[in-house]
Amino acid sequence: MGYGFGAFLLVVGLVLALAVRDSIQGVDLVMVGWIMAIVGGLVIALSAATMNRARGTRSVATTTHSDGTQTVSERRTEI
Repeated sequence: MGYGFGAFLLVVGLVLALAVRDSIQGVDLVMVGWIMAIVGGLVIALSAATMNRARGTRSVATTTHSDGTQTVSERRTEI
């Protein structure tokens, strides 16, 4: 899931909540629309939070010793 799915849910939910005047017996389309819009907003917010957490810089250094062995060190800096 990501921004696209969240935007899709948000748009379809708002269309159902605000623009559709049809009715289905036993289903409140306005409430379904508001629920979809809220879930879409939450998906967008969670996608932004998880993608922001993955940001940062990473540097990898490989040191070759005189005997031919190598040592790899990794440094990660969060932004």
